[in-house]
Amino acid sequence: MKNIKPVMQRELNGYFCSPIAYAVITIFLLVLGIFFLILTFIPGNESSLRPIFQLVMPIILLIFLPVLSMRLISEELRSGTIETLMTAPVSETDVVLGKFIGAFLFYMVMLATTLVYAVILSVYGQVDWGLILSSYIGLLLLGGLYLAVGIFFSACTKNQIISVICTIILLLILTFMVKVLALKQTGGVGLLLHHLSIREHFDDFTRGLVDTNHLVFFLTTTGLFLFLTAKVLESRRWR
Repeated sequence: MKNIKPVMQRELNGYFCSPIAYAVITIFLLVLGIFFLILTFIPGNESSLRPIFQLVMPIILLIFLPVLSMRLISEELRSGTIETLMTAPVSETDVVLGKFIGAFLFYMVMLATTLVYAVILSVYGQVDWGLILSSYIGLLLLGGLYLAVGIFFSACTKNQIISVICTIILLLILTFMVKVLALKQTGGVGLLLHHLSIREHFDDFTRGLVDTNHLVFFLTTTGLFLFLTAKVLESRRWR
């Protein structure tokens, strides 16, 4: 942990000492605010953020989180500082976890700002805080997986644009296309596709259901991509 902390702090400083981070949060809130006004903050509508959590957030995060994660390792590869980092007394796992945790903490701050919409909603109606809590648990798990995929592709190329494109394509497949294909299949193939669908696991959180199977899916899949990222960095050490 002592080797992870400096890497994590370095990433957090990189985010919060840059105007880009604040611009990302501002744009994120503005985009979400537009959907809040369109889908929720309308007289006569149910005082619930579920449409935003279930329909809008996966799409928004699929765009914003690859942008946040694209530089995590790609920038080190492009600038050549990865060589210095890899010769320091830190392992590949320390580097990956430090960068991932730093990005995830920034994501938590970004996500926390959206609580303002729940507070606004509570002023005008009854809010199911249990449902909101389970939805935020789902969003944290979803964001962690998206960041893990992003950091994996960031380690595969020094080109940040390629990293973003590859991340978005894979997340589009796992989040939306797999679920569509699963609905058209039966038997073992259909069950496998349902299990691989991110939406299949995420949607229950927006319904207020915190299922152990979904927790295991997100944690193991996130861990898998972080493990693969460490292996990519390890292969670079021996080139």
